[in-house]
Amino acid sequence: MRDTLSNAYIIAKREFAAYFATPLAAVFLTIFVAATGAFAFYIGGFFDRGQANLHSFFAYHPWLYLLLVPAVAMRLWAEERKSGTIELLMTLPVSPTEAILGKFAAAWAFIGLALILTFPMWITVNYLGDPDNGVIFASYIGSFLMAGAFLAIGAFISAMTKNQVIAFILAATVCFLFVTSGMELVQNAVRTWAPRFIADGVATMSFLTHYEQITRGVLSLDSIIFFLSLIAFALFANAIAVSQKKSA
Repeated sequence: MRDTLSNAYIIAKREFAAYFATPLAAVFLTIFVAATGAFAFYIGGFFDRGQANLHSFFAYHPWLYLLLVPAVAMRLWAEERKSGTIELLMTLPVSPTEAILGKFAAAWAFIGLALILTFPMWITVNYLGDPDNGVIFASYIGSFLMAGAFLAIGAFISAMTKNQVIAFILAATVCFLFVTSGMELVQNAVRTWAPRFIADGVATMSFLTHYEQITRGVLSLDSIIFFLSLIAFALFANAIAVSQKKSA
């Protein structure tokens, strides 16, 4: 176990550094910080609300992640498969599990860095008023967990194709279904052909339902387990896909 974590850490450190070897890191971080600020202050009407909170800031994270996280995830394995370096990676003295954990940890840490760069907004709202910092902290945790779920799904899909564009589109589509599954419009559509218990089951898979619960300041164990379980399941599926490629 210790060797697995050690090797995964080495891979994660290498992968994280690789983000900053190209303009990708600067572009992603700039777009994320600028987009979150624009949505909060302009579209979300931060100043018009007259309330010292970051509700308008966190409300748009699921929709931003639909575009930005699949863009990060699409290169994790699709690029390796296209260039043929996945075969070289699999000949190294590391297991598929170590490679998967390392790549995922690096990408998740990169997204976490993007979230950290938005902390000036937290400082700003404290300067302007007296917000509930517990709610804000919980919202950051919820956003980070949700981003991890987006990323794990995207990583699995990336391992299934050599084409990064296809990986991006499929990941964004699947994540969109997870985000919207609890919406009334979707629920009404499901209830037209499925029993109520199926519709309720679909609703429980909604990212929005669990995320919004956390952003209200409730670090619900159910929501935390939901995101972590989904991450674990997607990474397990990722391991199967990579192992099949190794044995092919």
